[in-house]
Amino acid sequence: MDDGDSFDPSVEILIALLGSSSSNAFDSVTASVRPDIYSNYRRLKEQAVNDYLELKKIGANPSKDFDLCGKEKENYVPCYNVSANLVAGFKDGEEFDRHCEVSRDQQYCLVRPPKEYKIPLTWPSGRDVIWSGNVKLSKDQFLSSGSMTKRLMLLEENQISFHSDDDEMIVDGVKDYSHQIAEMIGLGSDTEFREAGVHNVLDIGCGFGSFGAHLLSLKLMAVCMAAYETTGSQVQLALERGLPAIIGNFISRQLPFPSLSYDMVHCTQCGIFWDDKDGMFLIEVDRVLKPGGYFVLTSPKSRQQGSKVSISTPFEEYTRKLCWNLVAQQEETFIWQKTTDAHCYISSKHGSFPLCNGEDGQSYYKPLAQCISGTASNRWIPIQNRSSGSLGSAELAVHGINPEDFSEDLEFWRSSLRNYWSLLSPLIFSDHPKRPGDEDPMPPYNMVRNVMDMNAHYGGLNTALLEARKSVWVMNVVPVGEHNTLPIILDQGFAGVLHNWCEPFPTYPRTYDMLHANGLLSHLASEKCNLVDLIFEMDRILRPEGWVIISDKVGPIEIARTLVTQLRWEARVIDLQNGSDQRLLVCQKPFVRK
Repeated sequence: MDDGDSFDPSVEILIALLGSSSSNAFDSVTASVRPDIYSNYRRLKEQAVNDYLELKKIGANPSKDFDLCGKEKENYVPCYNVSANLVAGFKDGEEFDRHCEVSRDQQYCLVRPPKEYKIPLTWPSGRDVIWSGNVKLSKDQFLSSGSMTKRLMLLEENQISFHSDDDEMIVDGVKDYSHQIAEMIGLGSDTEFREAGVHNVLDIGCGFGSFGAHLLSLKLMAVCMAAYETTGSQVQLALERGLPAIIGNFISRQLPFPSLSYDMVHCTQCGIFWDDKDGMFLIEVDRVLKPGGYFVLTSPKSRQQGSKVSISTPFEEYTRKLCWNLVAQQEETFIWQKTTDAHCYISSKHGSFPLCNGEDGQSYYKPLAQCISGTASNRWIPIQNRSSGSLGSAELAVHGINPEDFSEDLEFWRSSLRNYWSLLSPLIFSDHPKRPGDEDPMPPYNMVRNVMDMNAHYGGLNTALLEARKSVWVMNVVPVGEHNTLPIILDQGFAGVLHNWCEPFPTYPRTYDMLHANGLLSHLASEKCNLVDLIFEMDRILRPEGWVIISDKVGPIEIARTLVTQLRWEARVIDLQNGSDQRLLVCQKPFVRK
């Protein structure tokens, strides 16, 4: 008889497993939860059989824990295997691009932390001091870095210290540079960025994140984006500081953002030859910039003409064809402003790039295009015309969202956040024993610096965290295949990205403190993705002692719980007691050394 038609005796063991749990910190929180998930045994037995067969189909063995990966994978990032990409025929720089289809790793193992790894310092002190053993940065790389970097960071025996925003000893430092940019666009101070319509910034090649850290202190969302690096990674170091960052580059594909996403794109010595590929890199900047947005370029490689620094002739031609206006130049810093006139691309006397056919929809690593997009969008609204507060009914109408739906969604997440925090607070105290030299841990607003919302919808969890004054930022992920709500997330000034959860996420191991997924497991099933791959990816990007909250239907939740226990996670299913089949799976990743 075929396995799919027979009853496996191990199902009886599985039923016992799903109905039991060891005595631990979770018990005190879930003592009031009903012991019986279903109202009768037959339904429980049928569900257990279905779940077990699903586990067999995806290749999991409920009786075996997975092993740790070798030391060579301590900083493993899938999809960026240059050797495999070369063998596959990628060249002319494309071997450095993201190619998940080439480097599929079928070996399931847990990425271990480095031997010297330590739990990051609590926020906000962890923004300015990190453990050097947590990142792959050598003293030689530090010594070969620029003078600005040396002024902004200090490499000690086991720590890397960054000068804080309040350090007045830095001359011509980040604060002065930010103030210079503000003055160049006609502002009195960088504290006026938001009033000028600048709410979010894409910082390309962000170094070690000091400019982004300063912008965050001004209540601006600055997302660092830099290429994958095997060592000395800008993205890894920025995330270790608790700053928003993601791996990405300008090579052959569009960035995973929709058109009209950012108010400012910034590049300081970011290593990109902007006039390569017939201007397609600049076209991509134009695509993600909102009308009236700014492109800030600081580069010592600009041509010198007499006593004046200038940009190369092809670059100038491309900016004219893009209808950009050079608003200011001071020494090596240039600032262009994108046009607010969508008709300029057609009527420009300098000639123009053609308009793209249709809108870009979900721009998920599509090939770079030599055409202008976004001009026909309802979201073609100059940044100077946008309100600085929360989105009103007019702004929601632009996105095709009913204000009542948006309000109900936000109220749901306000309530959910209160429940999450009341649930996690006692666990933080009981599951985090005092380590030598540490003070007693505080509630999770100090233990959690960042949250990845893996199915963010409107960004309601992000809003609720801000309203509750939790000192965290959220990476809002909109799964490919879901309704594309990323534009409204970005228009609220939040960090966000499109992502296909059938693939690994573009980040380094151990970079997030908490992962949150509402309905993602059901979405994954509809996309026919492998749940085992997703759980291992979550383990890779979650730091030791980090937290996971998954909300979904009871079937996928129980399958996920069986899997995560094989990863040595502490896990407990919470019945919401609301009469629905929705459950919470609350997990904590252990600090495993070997």
